[in-house]
Amino acid sequence: MYQERLELYRKLEKEYNSKVLVYITSDRNNMGAQIAPDVIDFFIGHLDKIGISKKISLYLYTRGGDTAAAWNIVNLLRMYCDELQVIVPHKAHSAGTIISLGANEIIMTKQATLSPIDPSINTALNPSIPNGMGNTFPVSVEAVKGYLEFAKEELAIKDDVALSNILIKLSDYVHPLVLGQVYRSRAQIQMLAEKLLQNQVTNKEITKKIIAFLCSESGSHDYTINRREAENDLGLKVSKPTDVQYSIIKAIYDDINNELQFNKAFNLAEINGAYAVRRCLVESLKGGADYFVTEGECIHGQDTNGQHVVQNRATFEGWRHEDKEIKVLEVNDLENEEVYYEKSDEFQV
Repeated sequence: MYQERLELYRKLEKEYNSKVLVYITSDRNNMGAQIAPDVIDFFIGHLDKIGISKKISLYLYTRGGDTAAAWNIVNLLRMYCDELQVIVPHKAHSAGTIISLGANEIIMTKQATLSPIDPSINTALNPSIPNGMGNTFPVSVEAVKGYLEFAKEELAIKDDVALSNILIKLSDYVHPLVLGQVYRSRAQIQMLAEKLLQNQVTNKEITKKIIAFLCSESGSHDYTINRREAENDLGLKVSKPTDVQYSIIKAIYDDINNELQFNKAFNLAEINGAYAVRRCLVESLKGGADYFVTEGECIHGQDTNGQHVVQNRATFEGWRHEDKEIKVLEVNDLENEEVYYEKSDEFQV
């Protein structure tokens, strides 16, 4: 919980001689979160309280999210400090890697990983998922590029008419406006990466190599980049924590993991009564804790045929703010185990 992490944040600030800001988006199954524009105002609130600083350390855990929001976060942080450090305890993937590229230095633990930054497009015009309740397939920039390169290079199709037919066939499944957005997104992500890398890489050839790998040559968006590869193969400015620093970083991660339960899928069948699940955190010593939470009530019963049914009634979903510890009950599963969450009545939708 936030109150228990305060002393760890103080220790981390002392170790790195900086101001620590923590940003976590959960990857818990069925209750995950992503980097999104709605977090920007909460960053501003924390940074205003922290004030202009020589150095800010962003403690970051995320599987990714909105590219524009990641770009905005980096630029915002740089308005408040001369030096930006990103601390990666475990995962800083996709848009999280974009944020890391904008730092002067990336602190990576032994288990920390970055990832490629090739974006996926998800609009109302995307291909529909069959029986997917109106949901659509995300269109990967590199998947489209791979399809066209497969036709030209692997199948060695050179005829202009044949290549035109392949493109027409693709547009039968993916709307032409989505394909246009794919091209624009690919160009944009490369431009953003080049601008961000100026803070830690000055060699233009190394910059080109990093962008090429992160945007296409890695082969898959699921590819993970460990500390050694990030530093030695890509040429990013990566540092490893000392034993003392690692113990603090790991203790913070373990406490947050215990609270957000990254590794335990959210299952309504295990809940009987009220629940509150935190999905995103923004924390600092001076700014308190802002957290995105989903709250509701789960009621078990039987239908007219005697079959077991679960009714889920959502009561709130949005941001809350916490400065002090106030407790709210979550009644958990079949054993009526009680789990407590900190909560205040102040919130913003």
